Amino acid sequence: MNRFISDHKDNWQRLEDLLSILETSSIKGLSKMEVREFGELYRRAATDLAIARSETRDVKLVNYLNSLVIRAHGKIYRAESQGANLIWNFFAEDFPRAFRRTWRYTALAFAVFVFFGVASFVLCYNDLNFADELGLSDLRYAVQNENRWWLELNRANQIGSTAILTNNILVALKAFALGAFFGIGTIYVLIFNGLQIGGVLGVCYKINAGFAGELVTFMVGHGVVELSCIFISGGAGMLIGYSIINPKDLTRAQALKKNGLEAVRLAIGCAALLVVAGVIEGFLSPSALPAWVKFGTGILTGAAMSAYLLLAGREEKQTAQAQESAVHKLIDDFR
Repeated sequence: MNRFISDHKDNWQRLEDLLSILETSSIKGLSKMEVREFGELYRRAATDLAIARSETRDVKLVNYLNSLVIRAHGKIYRAESQGANLIWNFFAEDFPRAFRRTWRYTALAFAVFVFFGVASFVLCYNDLNFADELGLSDLRYAVQNENRWWLELNRANQIGSTAILTNNILVALKAFALGAFFGIGTIYVLIFNGLQIGGVLGVCYKINAGFAGELVTFMVGHGVVELSCIFISGGAGMLIGYSIINPKDLTRAQALKKNGLEAVRLAIGCAALLVVAGVIEGFLSPSALPAWVKFGTGILTGAAMSAYLLLAGREEKQTAQAQESAVHKLIDDFR
């Protein structure tokens, strides 16, 4: 068995390496040479599995090779079998896994937004003239006159919901697409939105706290999902920008190809989530429903989105990690 593992461990390791590349792309992401190599390594691993089953009693080795062959088989035949399941597989597996792989960029986008949002709130609360610098001069008069502009959406929910949905998706797409400018465009979008939202709340709480409370009640139902999507899209933009600045051991073209696909997954997933936020903002948020319903909606949608992004498609990922650990231990034991 020692000689068997020693003779074949490099092939298994190489197959593991190619499978790790395919975690973030389809088999079309490999070069023609890599595709041929992948197929050959898959056939060799299948042969090794048959030999291990018939000539060894090492259950650990047999289980590892069986898992390796199953994973490779799935990658080879997945594209052929997807068809109508392509959309389901994207939302059940690809999108949440992409989020978990890139959560640090989302966290950075969140930090940038919150920093400037809090700064804007404090500055506008202490000096209303700062709000004028942000282009919020008309807001001061609206708050003083208790002009609840958000209630206008109740007069035509379908039109209001569509307009809001379109605007939210455009903001998310800007945060994503402007990452191509070394991430600077993404940071600008996050700063701008943080300053605007923080400034609006700062002005409202300074002039009329009760009025501000009504505004927060309006925002909370849809705001959790909406802002989360902006952070995720911003993280996707930063991922693209960082790939250009620091491609590591890849060329910039290769880094953009790899991380660009990941970022596109995040942007598409956010666009779908923003449909939910847009419907809530157009129909529930400006309605006369009690505050507890709106706060409850915000909490429930936020919890559901978090559970989905953190848990969906996790089983296969954990299995793959366990399998990778197994091969490294086997190789180290017989090196």
